[in-house]
Amino acid sequence: MNFPGIQLVMSDIDGTVLNDQHLVDENLSENIQRLKAKEIPFVLASARSPLGMFPLTEELDIGKNPIVCYNGALILEGTKNSYRIIKQHLVDQEEVKLILEGIEKQFPQVSINLYSGKQWLVAKRDKWVDIEAAITNETPKKLNLQTLLLEENVPIHKLLLVEETEVIQALYEFLQSLKLKHSSFYLSKDNYLELTSKEVSKERALNEIVKHYGISLTNTMAIGDNFNDLPMLSLAGLGVAMANAPQKVKESADVITCNNNEHGASQAIRDYVL
Repeated sequence: MNFPGIQLVMSDIDGTVLNDQHLVDENLSENIQRLKAKEIPFVLASARSPLGMFPLTEELDIGKNPIVCYNGALILEGTKNSYRIIKQHLVDQEEVKLILEGIEKQFPQVSINLYSGKQWLVAKRDKWVDIEAAITNETPKKLNLQTLLLEENVPIHKLLLVEETEVIQALYEFLQSLKLKHSSFYLSKDNYLELTSKEVSKERALNEIVKHYGISLTNTMAIGDNFNDLPMLSLAGLGVAMANAPQKVKESADVITCNNNEHGASQAIRDYVL
């Protein structure tokens, strides 16, 4: 099967271009260079921060292609040392203040992580922050977040709230009771609660990327492995699910490639683009 009309490839990171040891698909860099030769951009899309994504763009030699950070809350173009914002969707400041006040009163043990551009800001350095720092190789900055929000107009792209599962489940119900107008939240793990603007999704990000390049959605391929990738896979001209994806994701995709330990992302590029 060949899709000669593909003009852009957008791919998830974890579970897709990274294997279970969090290492990059060793065949991918070569295929990205072949895409470059055909002037087909390869765009990474993830819940990660810019600092968590730029090392991968350098390792894969993607160049100055856009990167979709925080699932689309921030889209950048350029390199680690020189970039510009293509699009961003900020979390409402007043809703963040409301959430932080509620956490302080009812869930003081919750680890609060605030992401603003390249900055990772935390209220306290706890075991959850240390775990996240080990995963992402990033170093957070400790600040009084409520004071920061009162004194400065800080752009907020994402909140990550972490604790034991029972506490996070209770916090999830608390956030539902707030009936937030401008923010949406979801559990990325049993004990990881992420909050962004309601405008944020990989589906919307794909729309914004194709407008940036001036191409049609019909001529795009999206690769992913999880439920938050589903809207992106459905929107793209060709949606590719990894073999390690949940069954529902595989059923909703156009095609299924190999798993992330068997170079599935590279295989998809070879099979359907190159």
